[in-house]
Amino acid sequence: MKPIRNFYKNKITYFVILLPLCMSLSSCAWIHKEKPALAQTDITQLRIPQIPQATLQQWPGSNWWQQYKNPQLNQLIGQALKDSPSVAVVQQRIALAKAQTEMAKALGGAQLDFGADVERQKMSAEGVMGPFAVDDPAAGTTGPWYTNGTFGLQGSYELDLWGKNRDQIQASLGIYQAKQAELAQTKLMVSSAVTDLYWDIQTVMALQQVLQQVQQQQQNIVDTDEMLYSKGILSSLDDAATKITLAKLAQNIDANNGDLRTLQATLGAMMGLKQPLPSIQPVALPETGEALPPTLNYELLARRPDLQAAHWYIEASLSQVDAAKAAFYPSINLMGFLQYDALHLSDLFRSSAQQMGAIAGLTLPIFDSGRLNANLDIVQANSSLTIASYNKAIVDAVTDVVKSASQIQTLAQQKTHQQEVVDGEQHILDLTQQRFAAGLISENQVSKARLPLLQEQANLLILENKAINADISLITSLGGGYRATKN
Repeated sequence: MKPIRNFYKNKITYFVILLPLCMSLSSCAWIHKEKPALAQTDITQLRIPQIPQATLQQWPGSNWWQQYKNPQLNQLIGQALKDSPSVAVVQQRIALAKAQTEMAKALGGAQLDFGADVERQKMSAEGVMGPFAVDDPAAGTTGPWYTNGTFGLQGSYELDLWGKNRDQIQASLGIYQAKQAELAQTKLMVSSAVTDLYWDIQTVMALQQVLQQVQQQQQNIVDTDEMLYSKGILSSLDDAATKITLAKLAQNIDANNGDLRTLQATLGAMMGLKQPLPSIQPVALPETGEALPPTLNYELLARRPDLQAAHWYIEASLSQVDAAKAAFYPSINLMGFLQYDALHLSDLFRSSAQQMGAIAGLTLPIFDSGRLNANLDIVQANSSLTIASYNKAIVDAVTDVVKSASQIQTLAQQKTHQQEVVDGEQHILDLTQQRFAAGLISENQVSKARLPLLQEQANLLILENKAINADISLITSLGGGYRATKN
């Protein structure tokens, strides 16, 4: 009968031990509902509007600004990329993302710690250690005060059976890659802004020269009228209108100087103000050529750093969703220790003071008031938001390219017509100068004929500046010379 009683006793013991585990496994926290990820836009399915065909059929190069063949511009961009505050901010974000990635890797690895402590304590005569509160050297007690010492190694490792730690590492890596793409985007924005400002400054300087020529011609008209009046050729002189015109010209020149100073200050800020802005010498505005590639397919995605950053943020968000799902499953931790522990410091280094052990622990979420599901909803919503932002960015990118290309074509046509106007005014001036050389008209008429030409030349300068800005805008919308790296 005794063996039978032992058999049932063992069965009851096993049942008592396994019952809580079975109940835990059957009643653990569970995912309320699965939310499918938002679909990403397939660029091959987009209906791209008609793009002007008058293009060079090529992508921008990595140092695209060198196409303007201007050493001053190259120097300014090099200094800006080195000292720009915007670039410095993103570089620090990259350093932070890298450190966070290293932290995620470290948290998923094994941990080994060395610990040592010394404790001076008084034993309670009424507690579990009551016998040690007695001062009885013969019994091995010298209470109630003792100096306890401990030192040794402690290690732990979490088995990543469900990939939660791996997903968190992948999420950190995705953010790190996104920050690197953002650095390329920031450099593209800085180089584009510096190029824009540089040619705006050149345009304002060229317009200043035109305004000064107009002022000179107006002054010639006034001086000639006064001379003719003094010689009795003109019976009356009313120079009020011409003086008003001269005052307005002086006002325009002052405003132009103010615009120039504002542009120079903005350019200096873009370059970080670490060094004085170099003196910019006037140069002729460059001829622009359309640089639109033949197709806008996956190549656009690879060359737009902002789209690459959005892509990596999606990858990170999907890994965060997987990590949030893995949090519903049990976590298994392995722990071990090897240490020395003694109630008397004199006994601390004896072999008999050595103790060691190993622990295998399992943690399973059962009831958390919906915390895990709420966290999963948050990361899934964030992932869907990231994908939606990516889809919008693709549409915006294609739209930017089409708008810039259309603007370039429109401005090219306007420049052609404006050049015809300038040529016509130049022809009128040439005829006027021939009549003046023949003694048929006064020099006054030559100055008056030159004024419309100068005005149309100013209009041509403005159109050329707009064409340069559109060229830079197209290059920017094509991602500059960025190429996505394969990881």
